[in-house]
Amino acid sequence: MDGVTVVDHPLVQHKLTLIRDKHRSTKSFRELLKETGMLLCYEVTRDLPLTDVEIETPMLRTVARKIAGKKLVFAPVLRAGTTFVEGMLDLVPTARVAHVGLYREPETFVAVEYFFKAPTDLSERLVIVVAPVIATANTAVAAIDRLKERGARQVRLVCLLGAPQGFERLRGLHPDVRIWTAAIDDTLDQHAYILPGLGDAGDRAYGTR
Repeated sequence: MDGVTVVDHPLVQHKLTLIRDKHRSTKSFRELLKETGMLLCYEVTRDLPLTDVEIETPMLRTVARKIAGKKLVFAPVLRAGTTFVEGMLDLVPTARVAHVGLYREPETFVAVEYFFKAPTDLSERLVIVVAPVIATANTAVAAIDRLKERGARQVRLVCLLGAPQGFERLRGLHPDVRIWTAAIDDTLDQHAYILPGLGDAGDRAYGTR
């Protein structure tokens, strides 16, 4: 699928299988989300620009490389996106965080915003939207719309898995936003849940229904 990278690393695929298992405890589910978030962070940041800097090692002065430009912004879609992004913050602790609170209305599947807080200089930073699943893509599209309204110009999205129709809709509305995922599943059921999927990520992460 154009613009969608499936991360097939064995560790990512192994952990995704554990996450899908309906017998997984809430504690274990959250831990696996965090671990997988860290692994996917390696992939979504693989091509970040580097710059040369002069440093002094215990032995001598040398030229080494570090990430160029302003720090990243992780934008988790609440609720489950918060747990997912914890692993990413372990890897990039200096990143800024934008919180996007959205829920999917159960009858119409329309995304409803209830909270939004982001750095003021989004236009100068790479923004990585973090959403555990992409089903209809209504929530992800709404999050990206809102971030772009606030000035974001470079946006990427990372998720555990999604349905083909969700990825196609997101790419159709935001063709500039590349996607990294661990799996593209089969389809959606009549309630817009992904099949085979992993259920409601927020409920499973926090033990709610």
